[in-house]
Amino acid sequence: LDAKAHVCQTADGLIPADLVGMERFAARKAIVERLEAVGALVRVEDRTIQTPYGDRSGVVIEPWLTDQWYVDAATLAKPAIEAVRSGAIQIVPKTWEKTFFNWMENIQPWCVSRQLWWGHRIPAWFAADGSVFVAETAEEAQAQAGAGVALERDPDVLDTWFSSALWPFATLGWPSPPRDGEGDHAQHGGGGSPHATAPEDRSLNGRYPNDVLISGFDILFFWDARMMMQGIHFMKDVPFRTLYLHGLVRAADGAKMSKSKGNTVDPLGLIDTYGADALRFFMAAMESQGRDIKMDEKRVEGYRNFATKLWNASRFAQANGIGGADTIEPPAATLAVNKWIVAETVATVQAVDLALADYRFDAAANAIYQFVWSRFCDWYLELIKGNVDAETKAVAGWVLDQILILLHPFMPFITEELWHALAPREHELIVAQWPMPDARALDPAAVRAVERLIELVESVRAARAELNVPPGAKIALHTGAGAVPADIAPYVERLARVTLTAGEASGARAPILWGAETFALALDGVIDLDAERARLTKSLAAAEKERDALAGRLGNASFVERAKPEAVEKARADHAEKSADAERFTAALARLG
Repeated sequence: LDAKAHVCQTADGLIPADLVGMERFAARKAIVERLEAVGALVRVEDRTIQTPYGDRSGVVIEPWLTDQWYVDAATLAKPAIEAVRSGAIQIVPKTWEKTFFNWMENIQPWCVSRQLWWGHRIPAWFAADGSVFVAETAEEAQAQAGAGVALERDPDVLDTWFSSALWPFATLGWPSPPRDGEGDHAQHGGGGSPHATAPEDRSLNGRYPNDVLISGFDILFFWDARMMMQGIHFMKDVPFRTLYLHGLVRAADGAKMSKSKGNTVDPLGLIDTYGADALRFFMAAMESQGRDIKMDEKRVEGYRNFATKLWNASRFAQANGIGGADTIEPPAATLAVNKWIVAETVATVQAVDLALADYRFDAAANAIYQFVWSRFCDWYLELIKGNVDAETKAVAGWVLDQILILLHPFMPFITEELWHALAPREHELIVAQWPMPDARALDPAAVRAVERLIELVESVRAARAELNVPPGAKIALHTGAGAVPADIAPYVERLARVTLTAGEASGARAPILWGAETFALALDGVIDLDAERARLTKSLAAAEKERDALAGRLGNASFVERAKPEAVEKARADHAEKSADAERFTAALARLG
């Protein structure tokens, strides 16, 4: 276009030939000098005007009207709009449909020509008389123009988004026909020439349309909608069935990351520090259907610790002769703890499956996290310590396999490593069968027994922590008129560090509620009751004072409206923390009576 413009300028004689090609600011200075020399210059005024600069070149950007190519986007948009309205394309989350329709129903002609060095050339050819011939190939353009007509191709290239809109099918070989043996007939057992149906084959060997496209919401119009338009136009079918729009990763304060602001985070640096698995899991656990993710390095560190927890659990398994599973289905179990962990595994698989079906990647990640950390590591491994028999080895190995398979999409590296470390495998973890345990084998009575065991141990541990009982002290737990079932009593004594004692406790004691029963921890000789009451009273007063001060600040409309959002959020979090502390100290004092 530059060359053509220069030809026009010199041809009409409006611009002196010696100025053509001169740098613009030098040309302006030369023009002022010539005007002044011939007496045509009245005055030069200094004015402040808004001047745009290129963010990469750093030079002034000035408008220059040129001929451009446009696409009738309104016509292309109609089938795409109908595809979303009819459900042929599902946008997740659905709330983005309103934005999609607003853009598409008010779409303007699409300027697709760009003056860049690289890209797909505009398929248009010019004759010397100004005639234009648009065609797919130079041969077709020449046939339109006629023999002997010299043609010059437009130097512009297609808009990046135009080329990108072809991605769902151009990357699969379009517009070339399938190669020998790769047509649809090969997949379905048909015969005949492999190219016989190529012109009608719009599935590209069964790979079009795609199933799910995952995209940032910020390119819903720029890329996603244009893929819909181009796909339906050229392939006569939608390019994908579901469009999942995720949020953007922002700085810790919620601001958009920007190099100019200096608030960007280098993912490679995070990977070097915490590992790729921890960063991947953070992204999944924080992705809540289109909501932006605030970068939180502490959370990434927490998921690194989660990976370490899984690694240590696997080392414990190996040290106790626990390897990989021999079957896809859960092994037969007679012990209550084994029946319980099988049931917990089944529930986790179901929760993950439901979450993934709804594109709730955060819910799926958090379901796995809670199961691995809270149920498998913190409880099951503690329950089986010192009693790892053949049945327990089989069950624990099966559960570990299910964990690795469920966790593999989120943490592929550590899970692959552990998959091969636990047992010799004939295949890689990525092709392992997805868990489908049979829930019909579950034993609700055994599950409830272990849940009650956990409830009792947690109640005793909470009381010990509240009352400052030394961690190593083994104290009596009086059951009064009740009793702890014999099958779980040894677990309670070991995990809660108590001795189960029939009858009522005498002297100082702290009540332990367990369902409808009330037990009592014997405290005589274990703690200084007066000193403990004084400590708890002082702590309660401090917590209540801070709680009430924060409540007053949050009740002040001026603070809530004028303070920075992060300051208000922190005040609310601190208020919740101090309220919980006050409740805990109150409960501890109540235990002491």
